[in-house]
Amino acid sequence: MEQPRLAPPSLPLALVPVVLTLALLALQLFYFGDFTPHIPLVIGLAITGLVGVLRGQKWLDIREGVFHVIHVSMPSLSVLIVVGMIIGVWIASGTVPTLIYYGLTLLNPSIFLAAAMILCSVVSLSLGTSWGTVGTVGLALMGIGAGFGIPPYWTAGAVVSGAFFGDKISPLSDTTNLAPAVTGVNIFDHIRNMLPTTVPAMLIALTAYLVAGYALIEPHEASFGAIERITQELDARFELGLIPLLPALVVIVLALMRQPPLPSLFAGVLVGALIALFLQGAGLHEVFTYAQSGYAIETGVAEIDTLLNSGGIQSMMWTISLMLIALGFGGALERTGCLEAIITAIISRVKTFAAVQSSAIATAFATNMVAGDPYISIALPGRMYSPLYRGMGYSTLNLSRAVEEGGTLMSPLIPWNAGGAFVISALGLGIMSGNIQNLLYIPLAFACWTAPLIGIFYAFTGLFSPRATDGERAGWEKTDEDVMDLEDHALSDSGA
Repeated sequence: MEQPRLAPPSLPLALVPVVLTLALLALQLFYFGDFTPHIPLVIGLAITGLVGVLRGQKWLDIREGVFHVIHVSMPSLSVLIVVGMIIGVWIASGTVPTLIYYGLTLLNPSIFLAAAMILCSVVSLSLGTSWGTVGTVGLALMGIGAGFGIPPYWTAGAVVSGAFFGDKISPLSDTTNLAPAVTGVNIFDHIRNMLPTTVPAMLIALTAYLVAGYALIEPHEASFGAIERITQELDARFELGLIPLLPALVVIVLALMRQPPLPSLFAGVLVGALIALFLQGAGLHEVFTYAQSGYAIETGVAEIDTLLNSGGIQSMMWTISLMLIALGFGGALERTGCLEAIITAIISRVKTFAAVQSSAIATAFATNMVAGDPYISIALPGRMYSPLYRGMGYSTLNLSRAVEEGGTLMSPLIPWNAGGAFVISALGLGIMSGNIQNLLYIPLAFACWTAPLIGIFYAFTGLFSPRATDGERAGWEKTDEDVMDLEDHALSDSGA
């Protein structure tokens, strides 16, 4: 028989595991200078479990909450494994080297950052996965940027901006489907309602990357000697051309046919393996090794060796272990009611639509920081804020946009979040090796953090903040949705 759920803890008690965990993370990251957040998160999970047990909860119930969140996120963990295989195999097949080669020979260095963002946006929109885009096209773009002499954090910022924005508005994306599902709106209405923040944020980012491109590197200042060394070495080591691009083409075609992301990406692995075998001359055991442990090469050209010695399932294990722990911590916080208590306290204090919308964005972001999982940061605030929006007479389209901006877009900017950990690992930023300066990709991912700010601006001005239509209200009654009584919560149905 299922145990009855306890009432959420008091706010001070709910904050205990959150505050202590953030303090431990700060100690590890900033005082010790050690970018391995695993142990602080494990201790945070233990503290959260202790809080639940002291309140009378059964440990088995808390454990069920931990494993439930991990189970829900298994598709994302599976994508990580396949992306690790893709990176290793696509390097061996010549796919990544071909993209780097033609990128260095055809792209204008000054517009590279802007082009990188646009390319990642298009690919992510087509594939419906920001992670798949970062691990494939993003990796190749890192190599091109290195050839142009552009700092890796600038290239990473452009890749993240494009990849996560394409994911945000792709109907194939899991988070784009999750946000409208938990807020009770149509997915295509949700996508249309995100355009008022998406388009300006992308234009701001595009302008910033164009300005930065001309400021960072002029065409006549590019190290063409280094570019020539890289292209000559790639041409000598790999069979380049159209055939090595087939794995990427297969993945894109399958995505356009609306095939699921995981088998589509794995098809790219298989095609890449065949090309590595029959075109590049790799042995079968070598291909297995590349998929498992990553590609290995020594060319004597530092830029090539740094980039191409990567990939494989094992390269993702650090990230996967972090995700498992972070997801478990988030599941414990959710099952013990700590997150619910914190969000309820926030809801009880907001008085206007502008405050509600801003709080929803901030809550999704804060949940991302604490729980380390973009899915929880969308699902939990989406469930808890929906009755409030309905009670104030506003469409929950506002809420679905808010949780996407605070959840999907901010996840790659938090290093210990699942999104941030993946970006750092897949793009080879080397943060764990001491290259802390590469964390500058966070403020340079302009599109990700400007969109929430634009959304908050709209909330205070009333722009693009739709009220509930008669059809929506009828839908709430038909499906018996919860509508908060504003008088009981001292809220007002007013705008900014």
